[in-house]
Amino acid sequence: MAKPIPRVGSRRNGRISSRKNGRRIPKGVIHVQSNFNNTIVTVTDVRGQVVSWSSAGTCGFRGTRRGTPFAAQTAAGNAIRTVVDQGMQRAEVMIKGPGLGRDAALRAIRL
Repeated sequence: MAKPIPRVGSRRNGRISSRKNGRRIPKGVIHVQSNFNNTIVTVTDVRGQVVSWSSAGTCGFRGTRRGTPFAAQTAAGNAIRTVVDQGMQRAEVMIKGPGLGRDAALRAIRL
């Protein structure tokens, strides 16, 4: 019988590595898109590739509570927590939309 060909990255040969943890991102862009119903925070590198994102809906807020400033603050905190662990120190912030969460998200990013 022929020996089976080992797959690259299979658990048996121990070659599993995580790409997300190995990336070091010193500089990035934080996009805050806010409307009256939700706030979406996306963190990208300087080339525009998405590194992390969060929204008020994914943080557990439903209905009209998604449009509140507190929900935007929570979403911004969740989005930037992972990239700070990856080494991001500087970021440019782009804000779009008329929602209530714009200022609260900006305050959460500055902390």
